[in-house]
Amino acid sequence: MKFASQKLCFVFASAALVLAGCTKKPDRPSPAQTTIGLTPGGPGYGSNVGPSGVNFGNDVGLTPRDGAFDPLGQNRELLKANTVYFDFDKSDIKASEREKLKAAKDYLDKNPTHRLLLEGRADWRGTAEYNLGLGDRRANAAKKYLQTLGVAPARLETLSKGSLEASKNADEATMKTDRRVELIVIDPAKASPNPL
Repeated sequence: MKFASQKLCFVFASAALVLAGCTKKPDRPSPAQTTIGLTPGGPGYGSNVGPSGVNFGNDVGLTPRDGAFDPLGQNRELLKANTVYFDFDKSDIKASEREKLKAAKDYLDKNPTHRLLLEGRADWRGTAEYNLGLGDRRANAAKKYLQTLGVAPARLETLSKGSLEASKNADEATMKTDRRVELIVIDPAKASPNPL
C-alpha cells in the first residue's frame, strides 16, 4: 500500500510540473520589431544589394547568364531539340533517336570545354523506385551510345529523375514525352563559385 501511494504521489507531482511549465507562451515580437519590418522584402527591397552589403546581382549568378546558363553552369535549352524519347518500359536507343545523339556529339566536338548531363526520366506508371532505375538505365544507354561515337566518358554525367516530375494520370501523348533523356549542356566556366 505504501508503494502504491508513493507511486500516486509521483504521478501527481509529475503532472503538476508538466502543467506548470505549459501555462505561459513565449512573447512574440511585433512585425515592426523584426529585421524585415512591415514593408515587403524589408530594407533594400528591389535592389541587388543585401543587408550585409553583398551584391546579389548577375555577377553572383543568381539569374541566368549568357542567355540560358544557370548558376550551376547548366543550359537546358541548347540541346532541347535533341531530347531522346523511349518506348514504354524500354531503355534501348531507337534508330530514329540516334541522330539526336550524333548531333550532341557534334556539339561537344565544337565546344571542347563543355560536358553533357544526361537526365533520364520515366512516365508516371510504376513505382517510384522502379522509375528511378528505368531513368538511370535510359541515361546510361544514351551515355554508352555517345561513347561508341567517340565522346570521352569524363564529358558525360548521368542522373535519373525517374517519374518525379512526370504528369500523373496523363494521357498517352503526354506519357510519350515523359519517357525521355534530356541533354543538358554544362559549361564549368559559367558556373558561379557560390550558386546558392
